[in-house]
Amino acid sequence: MLPPVVILVLAMPKVRRGGYIFVTYKGDHDPRHVHIFRDGKEIAKWNLEASVLMSGVMHRKLLKLLAELVNEEKL
Repeated sequence: MLPPVVILVLAMPKVRRGGYIFVTYKGDHDPRHVHIFRDGKEIAKWNLEASVLMSGVMHRKLLKLLAELVNEEKL
């Protein structure tokens, strides 16, 4: 019998801004992206390399917050 496989995914520090939580995971699949949560649910996934939406929904307020976090090098 083989030993169980352990998969370790490390979350980088959560960034809270404007009622949203932005999370990136070290070692996550390419392209580099951020998961965006609100009220405990993932609402969007944003490609940080190409600046495009990977899944979910996006609006102007969220785009502005993303731009601020990228400029501040928090993502």
